Amino acid sequence: MDLSNVHQGVHKLRKKKRVGRGIGSGHGKTATRGHKGQWASAGAKKPTALFEGGQMQLFRRIPKRGFSHATWDKHYLVVNVGDLDAAFSDGDTVDPAALRKAGLANGPADGVRVLGTGEVTKKLTVRAHHFSKSAAEKIAARGGTADVIPPPKKPVRNKMKPRPPKEQQS
Repeated sequence: MDLSNVHQGVHKLRKKKRVGRGIGSGHGKTATRGHKGQWASAGAKKPTALFEGGQMQLFRRIPKRGFSHATWDKHYLVVNVGDLDAAFSDGDTVDPAALRKAGLANGPADGVRVLGTGEVTKKLTVRAHHFSKSAAEKIAARGGTADVIPPPKKPVRNKMKPRPPKEQQS
């Protein structure tokens, strides 16, 4: 190979095929789409993975039963009071950020639940989204506090503003 044939067969600036520009172009009339058929019309799209050639799709053929809580269920990370006692020292404030740092509550979640398995020997201030009854009692028994983090406020669904009260005319 030498410089005289390096670029042989390479067409960097190949012109775009212009279809539908008259019979003389060789790509007129049907504009390379053939006659009729699925791909001949302008709105034709490639079928999705679920498309079965016009046959009723599998997910529509099978019966639907029950429902799933998954759309509104919340996922909480569970931590036991015994784990808190082992990971934190006396007088510490335990919140979700501190739990993540200590490696007790990792991963995506909607909150932290503290359960009562294990014993507490230290005074801890624990802030979590939920406490079991036994966990709250064990924390309080050692002089600590179990503070519940309030959930976010529910959005106001009513978009209409209330009418101002009518002024009394006399």
